[in-house]
Amino acid sequence: MPDALPRPEPFTPQTAPAALEDLRARLRATRWPDAPEDAGWSFGTDLTYLRELVAYWADEFDWPAQEAALARLPHFRVPLGGLGIHFVHVRAAAPAQSALPLVLSHGWPDSFWRYAKVIPLLTDPGAHGADPADAFDVVVPDMPGYGYSDRPTGTPLDSIAVAGLWAELMDVLGYERFGAAGGDMGSHVSRYLALDHPDRVVAVHRTDGGLPVFTGDPADLAPEESAWIESAAAWGATEGAYASMHRTKPQTAAFGLNDSPAGLAAWIVEKLRGWSDCDGDIERSFTKDEILTNITLYWLTGTIGSSMRMYRANAAIPPSQHARRVEVPSGFSLFKGDVVRPPRAWLERTTNAVRVTEPPRGGHFAPFEEPELYAQELRALFRPYRAAATA
Repeated sequence: MPDALPRPEPFTPQTAPAALEDLRARLRATRWPDAPEDAGWSFGTDLTYLRELVAYWADEFDWPAQEAALARLPHFRVPLGGLGIHFVHVRAAAPAQSALPLVLSHGWPDSFWRYAKVIPLLTDPGAHGADPADAFDVVVPDMPGYGYSDRPTGTPLDSIAVAGLWAELMDVLGYERFGAAGGDMGSHVSRYLALDHPDRVVAVHRTDGGLPVFTGDPADLAPEESAWIESAAAWGATEGAYASMHRTKPQTAAFGLNDSPAGLAAWIVEKLRGWSDCDGDIERSFTKDEILTNITLYWLTGTIGSSMRMYRANAAIPPSQHARRVEVPSGFSLFKGDVVRPPRAWLERTTNAVRVTEPPRGGHFAPFEEPELYAQELRALFRPYRAAATA
């Protein structure tokens, strides 16, 4: 007789008052570095802005209110692969037989937070001016070492292993066939879900093609592919120091980032600004409360080190895995403000690309920056494949 599937248990995020008192004390005791005059963001995180953000975090930010808002989502935890995995599971407002199950995978530096704004648009489109027939049952897990999921104590898990956990999670929830979507690290996880479970994934949506890994003859590349690979390498040389640290010596950075909330904020806020469609003004894309909700999740769960270690695990994935072509129908929404956007020729080389669009607004965190546009993109991509999931 097969083993019984694990049972999800309801979970409510709760923070002890002492943890917030400690956080505020650390913020107020920040030992600030100097910075060149008029450096702005050119050397990394802007000192003036971070001082302003940290002062707000210490004296005005209302974490209990933000936590209560997040807790209004239905949260669960379930044991998978020897780890406690946290996920949000919101069923569609439409009749169950017409809803498409959809697993959404986040990236770094975030968590289920990435999808908090878009969940109601996906589960109840009729209440937001869209077709009720486009409703989804939405599942948003925190990857191991992120958010409220357990931190692996042994070998870090790579995107292939996480995709396997998500397939098991969808089993637990009773979804035989489903859609998958993600961005950043979640784009890789969604790709491996489609590669390793093509009989279950009806279609996959991604907001990027990942950084290019090509092991073939460069002469076979189209000119736009060669140019993109060169531009991605140039981006890595000027913007990729964080990733090099994550891939090689994540534990070294973890000591400071896990001890100093101001340091943690500096590490994350520079990416929120640099990768979003904000024209250099981060608060065009995120309010201070939104920025600090994301960062406070990292602080209170102590997951900055474990989140970075996933980069090291992914760096060890062999080239043969990168060379695999996704045959499951794939859609890409390449938002205007995102980084390292691939050409269509590359997407068609590496996937069965059935839909490629370029939304006019939004960046790397599109589900949070532009939830309406992101929801429209998912509805359009998955509409032809709903029958396959419910057949």
